[in-house]
Amino acid sequence: MRPVASSRPVAPIGTRLFEHPGFTPELLALAAVRTFGPTAEAWSARTRGSYPTATTDGLARLVTTRFVRLAGAGGAASAAAGLFAPLAELAVVSWTQAELVLHLAAAHGLDPTHPERAVDLLVLTQVHPDDRSARDALDAAIAATPDGDGGGLHRLAEAGWRLAAPLTAQAGGWVLLRLAARLLPGAAMLAAAAGDSAAAQRLAARAVTRYRAAVTNAARPAPTAE
Repeated sequence: MRPVASSRPVAPIGTRLFEHPGFTPELLALAAVRTFGPTAEAWSARTRGSYPTATTDGLARLVTTRFVRLAGAGGAASAAAGLFAPLAELAVVSWTQAELVLHLAAAHGLDPTHPERAVDLLVLTQVHPDDRSARDALDAAIAATPDGDGGGLHRLAEAGWRLAAPLTAQAGGWVLLRLAARLLPGAAMLAAAAGDSAAAQRLAARAVTRYRAAVTNAARPAPTAE
């Protein structure tokens, strides 16, 4: 497996996003690992120290319960943002989902601060269909220079499309929620909470499947040369 190229210094996230908007999902994934990875690592060490007999599955359930609840609370709170509710929900839930994935990695004994966790985030959140395409995009985002490759307008259009996709999927739902909220106060918040909780639950299931496989593969003895 080819690791993500991580030895090259990466400029502050705000600068990189301005210079290369087309790599927004990749740059945000890298930023999430740098921001939340140490927190997940500290949580794992603290929890395992307090509960030395805790199983991996038990820790994974603990993480899932915690962040599914947080996703629901974040969705409900962002539903009160009026016109900007879809944007607020996307921001809150995206970061919560990143924390969920990184804590699940730590629960399975994997390093949540490793650049490969950015690959996990991009695949598990379905930005990229597989590890190879996610890794290639991350390497390109890290290696890109301020001068770019002459495709600035293309990259800007790509960024708009990639960021708008989640909002487009929810747009119809938000219209219905606004109509329902007029008849039933609190309907928008309840629906947002339920939807975001369910999305976090599905993400957790995908992450657990991925990390179980990773741990199993790592435990297999290397084939011997004959």
